Amino acid sequence: MPTTLKTARGIYVIASARPLERNADAVVLTLSLERANGIEKVALRCRIATSLIGATDSPEKLIERIAAWLEREFEQTREAALKSIRTERKLLEISFDATHPGPFA
Repeated sequence: MPTTLKTARGIYVIASARPLERNADAVVLTLSLERANGIEKVALRCRIATSLIGATDSPEKLIERIAAWLEREFEQTREAALKSIRTERKLLEISFDATHPGPFA
């Protein structure tokens, strides 16, 4: 069952768009957020410090942990992701670490 977000814009499905990228201190999860009716698709990256999650979390478990946070921050995150793609020609990257743990607090 896919993870979904209920937003003011409608239902969005969250999925991992690429395999996890791992290094010594973080994992990077690339997310795809697609509106249920297919009218919009947005992608972004989450860099998560391994100290917050350990080394064994799967993309599905990370998505479950991020979903509630992303639902609360959806409008701001969506706008930032679209702006990053349009102006910088790269995916927005959100970092979660000891100073900004977000959903991993």
